Amino acid sequence: MGLRLLRRRLAASTPRMSVRSSMPWPLRWLAVATVLGFSAAVALWAFEFGKDIAGLDRHAQAELQQLRREVVQLREELDAARSVSSAADSLITTERVAQQQLQQQLRSLEAENQSLRADLGFFERLLPAQGGQGLDIRGLHAELTDAGQWRWQVLVIQPGRQAPDFEGTLEVTLTGTLAGQPWTLSAPVRQPVSIRRYLRLEGIIPVPAQVSVRSVTARVLQGATVRSTQTFAL
Repeated sequence: MGLRLLRRRLAASTPRMSVRSSMPWPLRWLAVATVLGFSAAVALWAFEFGKDIAGLDRHAQAELQQLRREVVQLREELDAARSVSSAADSLITTERVAQQQLQQQLRSLEAENQSLRADLGFFERLLPAQGGQGLDIRGLHAELTDAGQWRWQVLVIQPGRQAPDFEGTLEVTLTGTLAGQPWTLSAPVRQPVSIRRYLRLEGIIPVPAQVSVRSVTARVLQGATVRSTQTFAL
């Protein structure tokens, strides 16, 4: 009992001692880092080894290859769709141009049809009466143009089937008023006429703006002889 008490007293009075490593702290950190790196490498190897054992890596590679093939296929389909779209756009443009050309041709044909109808009506008015004989003037007409000139047209015919060729002159004259006074075209328009069956003639007559034209007269002369005459009142 006394021995134990003595030991305790001696132990309490003895100075305390601490044991420290003589290794510098940088080396200790390097050792710790080495151990941690080695542990991480072992863990990564274990993870990869586990994936290989479980077959996960093989499935991932197969899926990656499949995805790559699908991407290639989708790109090909996209290129094909773009080609079809480009061809469709070209076709639509061509159809639009063709439609515009057809519309333009239709308008041209309609204008030509109207012109032919006008010509038909003109010739119908100019047809001679049944039993008509000799040279005759039909369908004399005159109208004022936008340029302030007078445009005239007339048809000269020979009704007989066996009528000889006619050589002569067509004379066109305008009459009206100027400043309230009678006015007549000073120099009548003259054109040579050579007719077998019929001849259509037309022309333009410039007239002063102050003149009010009231009538147009056409005469066919053979030498000094008047063979036919017609007056168109305006």
